[in-house]
Amino acid sequence: MADLRNYQARVAAGSRADAAIDEGLRAYMLKVYNLMALGLAITGFAALGIIMMTTTNDPAAAAATLGNGKMLTAFGVTFFTSPLKWVVMLAPLGMVFFLSARVHTLSVSAAQTSFWIFAALMGLSLSSIFLVYTAQSITQTFFITAAAFGALSLFGYTTKRDLTGWGTFLFMGMIGLLIAMVVNIFLASPALQFAISAIGVLVFAGLTAYDTQKIKEMYWEGDDTLVAGRKAIMGALTLYLDFINLFTFLLSFLGNRE
Repeated sequence: MADLRNYQARVAAGSRADAAIDEGLRAYMLKVYNLMALGLAITGFAALGIIMMTTTNDPAAAAATLGNGKMLTAFGVTFFTSPLKWVVMLAPLGMVFFLSARVHTLSVSAAQTSFWIFAALMGLSLSSIFLVYTAQSITQTFFITAAAFGALSLFGYTTKRDLTGWGTFLFMGMIGLLIAMVVNIFLASPALQFAISAIGVLVFAGLTAYDTQKIKEMYWEGDDTLVAGRKAIMGALTLYLDFINLFTFLLSFLGNRE
């Protein structure tokens, strides 16, 4: 009888421990998703703010007119046609390298601030899509991306299948994408661009599920506040990049050009 009571006590203690771990994991993942969502919001507002400052509907205030009829202000001409555009394009990449290399030495507040700065810079970089695609198609593609991302991330979170084996394959796909994109800068081939977009959607769809599972497995209930905060920020950055890339590749498919 005593053995039975001891066994029941051990089972009850184990159940309470598992419940505590599950509650901690949910809080951790919720923080990751909240940080990612706030980063996306900052990106969106930054892109809209820049496009409002660089374009105009008043011919008298226009400094230049694009081939699709979009009119640029004097600031728009500087922002989109001067060497400043290369600074804007490359700045987010520099912030990614900085965060990846320094996150383990930064405080949580400093790492979080760096993430917000990165998200804002990404918004500046992405603002040019409003010169190419209609606002309606950008909005529609965003919501399609959000639905697809949600489903893929949920799969990565709940599946019992080990997705570790996807990592090498997806990494090779990313390398192939980068090479093809560089080549197409010189070729300007519509067929190659279509293939790049198709492969890009598949690669980042896979990465969304893979990264979600990896972020989930990074959680450890014994982490202190500092380590847990850094992990959440890096997880948010990873999923943010998956979302942005999935969105841009889908936009090349679904977007209606001006």
